[in-house]
Amino acid sequence: MSILVTGGAGYIGSHMVLELLEAGEQVVVLDNLQTGCRGAVPAEAVLVAGDAGAAELVRMIISEHGVEAIIHFAGSIVVPESVADPLGYYHNNTVKSHALIETAIAVGVKNFIFSSTAAVYGSPKEMPVREDADLKPLSPYGWSKLMTEIMLADCARAYGLNYVALRYFNVAGADPAGRTGQRTPRATHLIKAACETALGKRSHMEVFGMDYPTPDGTCIRDFIHVTDLVRAHRAALAHLRAAASSQILNCGYSKGYSVLQVIAAVKRASGVDFPVRPAPRRPGDAPVMIAASDKIRAVLGWVPEHNDLDRIVADALAWEQHFGR
Repeated sequence: MSILVTGGAGYIGSHMVLELLEAGEQVVVLDNLQTGCRGAVPAEAVLVAGDAGAAELVRMIISEHGVEAIIHFAGSIVVPESVADPLGYYHNNTVKSHALIETAIAVGVKNFIFSSTAAVYGSPKEMPVREDADLKPLSPYGWSKLMTEIMLADCARAYGLNYVALRYFNVAGADPAGRTGQRTPRATHLIKAACETALGKRSHMEVFGMDYPTPDGTCIRDFIHVTDLVRAHRAALAHLRAAASSQILNCGYSKGYSVLQVIAAVKRASGVDFPVRPAPRRPGDAPVMIAASDKIRAVLGWVPEHNDLDRIVADALAWEQHFGR
């Protein structure tokens, strides 16, 4: 039996593949390699170049490799880009997820883990935000993920699909052993962009909005180390294998840092005082987003091990130094 990881050649997906292989799992990666990297997939995993929305291909993979569970990372993730291209995001994130879920149900795969997002909350009134908060996305990206959550809940009721939807907050860092990290060109992730600037790969760092209702005027986010995140997925897989109930869970540390605090951490770690320039707000950005994480700790027994901003930055910077060579 094996685990199918869609988007397994990408940033989070490649960390997930390493985590599964270390646990002794057999892993099949399905990635169209548009943003993923073939070199990010370990030789021990089977890599199939293709699309998660290609029903016949997915059916063949499930049959040939005895897939018992699917971990679905494939999709588009840039909030401002989704505002500019909503139809592209609804197609890539929602329509293709529909096809993947439909195929899984048709061939009897019962366990499904979905890569969702805190963007489903929009701009919550209360912090930290809990899983039962109102869902009012500010962007097509958030809506595209919420639509998939709704499909999963409906399919669980109608067809007996077991699922866990993990709502990520801000994922950052890299594998502490340096085996993989974020390779995405022109990435919009704050910590990666700041590390690239510290290493001279960018001329300056832009801060999108410095007039938010926060202590220093910049957005506040809950940053989670990618290694802790994939271990939450592994715990979710164990939860589903135990025939436990479907769940929607936040993935964060319940602690927020502002954009300027993160930039200061990167400057400390790198020893470089790189240029920082103000820029206009981006559409779809909430002022503050911090996770309530008590539910995931209680349900999955998840205990983060890297919940320190300086540790996250250090691992991200080390990867960026290695990746740049």
